Amino acid sequence: MITSTFTIVAADGEDWGVAVASRVLAVGGIVPAADATWGVVATQAAVNVGWKRAGMSLLQSGCSAQQAVDQLVADDARPDVRQLIVLDRAGRAAAHSGEDCQQWAGHIVGEGFAVAGNLLAGEAVIASMASAYRSSAGPLVQRLLLSLESGDSAGGDRRGRQSAAVQVVRLAGGIDGLDDRVCDLRIDDHPDPVRELRRLASIQFGDAGETPSSAPRPAAD
Repeated sequence: MITSTFTIVAADGEDWGVAVASRVLAVGGIVPAADATWGVVATQAAVNVGWKRAGMSLLQSGCSAQQAVDQLVADDARPDVRQLIVLDRAGRAAAHSGEDCQQWAGHIVGEGFAVAGNLLAGEAVIASMASAYRSSAGPLVQRLLLSLESGDSAGGDRRGRQSAAVQVVRLAGGIDGLDDRVCDLRIDDHPDPVRELRRLASIQFGDAGETPSSAPRPAAD
């Protein structure tokens, strides 16, 4: 399956997260995996969903993000058509963009974050995402959304828009501290999914995108 998309993974020392958008259905169920104990893995282009579990296993075994990327790429039969981003528990990021990913394709790795995309409107998509993240402050969910919005405004997936997602995890950050899910929002099919994602995040966290020390929600009736 080809999952042409643009993605950011990032950590701020307390939270780890990933945000993604694409012109495919339900990208949030395909690309990202996040675990506050081990880190974040995102697989895209000619997606290898097995990389999510395998990547987490490598991080769990003590591999750094770069070591995990190197191992996954070395073990894959077609790394030239795949993209991968890994963020480890120490906040180190690493990425791989196969030389045969559909153009435009590439990635940027910075301190505590990485952005990557394929079949994009151009290099400006990930450049804008990286710039927006670096220049932002505040809760990680807010910074991820700003980066995703910047990539969308720069042209995003050159085929158009369909789905988007954001996940943020923190140790004991979920409801009543019983899991790590600070935020797990998905727009599976929408004409303007990044804007709709922002709307849902504003409902959960308020317009400022603030994330509390834990993420309680009203009890279901």
